[in-house]
Amino acid sequence: MLLEDKLEHWAADVRSQVNLPLRVTLWSGQQWDLGDFASPRVTLKVNHASALPLLLNPSLANLAEAYIRGRIDLEGPLADIIQTGYAMARNAAVGNSLSARVAHYFTHTKASDRKAIQYHYDVSNAFYQQWLDGNMVYSCAYFEQGDEDLATAQIKKIDHILTKIDLQPGQRLLDIGCGWGALVLRAASRFDAQCVGITLSQNQYDLAKERVKAAGLDGRVEIRLEDYRDIQGQFDRITSVGMVEHVGRKHLPAYFACISELLVEDGVVMNHGITSSDADSGDTALGAGEFIDKYVFPNGELAHIGMTLEAAQRGSFEVVDVENLRRHYARTLQLWSQNFEAHAATIRQQVDEEKFRIWRVYLAGCAYAFENDDVSIYQSVLRKAGRAASTLPWSRRYMYSSPR
Repeated sequence: MLLEDKLEHWAADVRSQVNLPLRVTLWSGQQWDLGDFASPRVTLKVNHASALPLLLNPSLANLAEAYIRGRIDLEGPLADIIQTGYAMARNAAVGNSLSARVAHYFTHTKASDRKAIQYHYDVSNAFYQQWLDGNMVYSCAYFEQGDEDLATAQIKKIDHILTKIDLQPGQRLLDIGCGWGALVLRAASRFDAQCVGITLSQNQYDLAKERVKAAGLDGRVEIRLEDYRDIQGQFDRITSVGMVEHVGRKHLPAYFACISELLVEDGVVMNHGITSSDADSGDTALGAGEFIDKYVFPNGELAHIGMTLEAAQRGSFEVVDVENLRRHYARTLQLWSQNFEAHAATIRQQVDEEKFRIWRVYLAGCAYAFENDDVSIYQSVLRKAGRAASTLPWSRRYMYSSPR
């Protein structure tokens, strides 16, 4: 049977099971509507026969692969494109292995982790500047009221973290995975702390150093190009924001044990990270995890919040507070995706077409995933285990006091 005939049978089968606002058009002009819509909101144009096998098995990984390779083009509102892609993958997954969420484990050496970090973060600083806020905060923002703009919500996130860990003037703060330095700059300038930020990204390191110097904080903030396993010293407070996803599930207890060794006896740690919504810590469903590992975050591993908290306790910590920020990350990603679309012409001049398409579907797809509980994100406050109960605060009220 010709592939075109197989596709026609596939289209008829899909129509019988799910009503999609999708029109599929071949290079020959032949087309099928996969739903009862007078005007389908999404058009999928097949540019080459090599795309047809991917469409016949439409996992998110296969659909994304076809799109980023230019084998298909997608027209319509981006949110509708992503929602339709998920519906196609979900329909195909019924009754087969695509729906299974299996945990894959990677080797996490210093060399492999550095390579993975540099692959993701060293696209270029100019690329990230197009769709992040002015402070270049690349993690979940905090929308206290829900109507804040991105820049305001990112500052609120940083202040929320620094207030949660009760950062005091003169204390020594370590930020593991400091990005372009926004948190340590805020901690030094607003909270009067002495800060060290580490990253494995050369681009982040270079720009963060420039930003520290420009802010006149050379004596208060030190940026290092360093692996967390090589850090020496003692710190009053430690933050890990968007770092735990790169550690590896099997290495989580050792990661927290390493942090514990760096923390003073009465110190406080904030762990802020994306988690799997699968109780068995399986990869993101429907092929999304496969796509992300291959094209976006090599060697990334998401643990369920239960696994993360257990690992923290095995690493000699007591978990004293946990907050779910899934709604906040869904909104953050929506705004990043909107910024990406608004600056698409400039971004296309900075990266090749494949890289542009990878990030376009990644940001919009992640927004959908967080909105629909395919993945989640938590902030956890940790202290060394075994300390007296009298050293704990009576309530969470202090976390919501105005920052200094």
